[in-house]
Amino acid sequence: MIGVGTAINVVAVLVGAGVGTLVGARLSEGMRETAMHAIGLVTLLVGIQSFLRFENPLVPLVSVILGLVVGEFLDLDGRLKRFGDALERRFSKGGSPVSRAFVTTSLLFCVGPLTILGSLQDGISGDYDLLALKSALDFVASLSFASVLGWGVLLSAGSVLVVQGALTLAGALFGTFMNEPMILAMTSTGGVLLLGLGLGLLELRDIRVANMLPALLLAPLLVAVAPL
Repeated sequence: MIGVGTAINVVAVLVGAGVGTLVGARLSEGMRETAMHAIGLVTLLVGIQSFLRFENPLVPLVSVILGLVVGEFLDLDGRLKRFGDALERRFSKGGSPVSRAFVTTSLLFCVGPLTILGSLQDGISGDYDLLALKSALDFVASLSFASVLGWGVLLSAGSVLVVQGALTLAGALFGTFMNEPMILAMTSTGGVLLLGLGLGLLELRDIRVANMLPALLLAPLLVAVAPL
């Protein structure tokens, strides 16, 4: 039955973030900063690993540039942050940076290779083994992030539901039209986004990664039209 993997993933994020929110209050500021830097380093390494999965670096490069143009025009990063800020004003009492937690974890959980490959595999064959693995990793990550950034991480479960649900549906409807190079190109492009996210977590550079999201749709299309 397709969609089971996404359901498991959503529950894992909610449980992990819930536990992390309760534990976070007991952590010192120094421990929170160190934990955030550790997550940033791992995110960078995962991004590099994902980027190297596709042999032609021009495809993710062109995809990111074109996607960034579209994202900047639509102001995706600004829209997400304004949405997070609105939620923070509505529900927070001033103790949780909801906007940053929501945007950061939504991107982290939704642009990685396991998100893309696992969701498409679930849609095509109903096999959710990769999403089950991702759920375990996201449980740990959501717990860690929530202990540092607070309850805003819970909101990223909604992003996981929407993005992975859409990818799973796309796999079910169009999976036969997507070959391995197209999927790898999308994964490699997602690696570039993860690199940008990792730099932000390490506080080295503030990159508007959300504005690059259209690149994930453009990458397989570039591979499809390349012979033309």
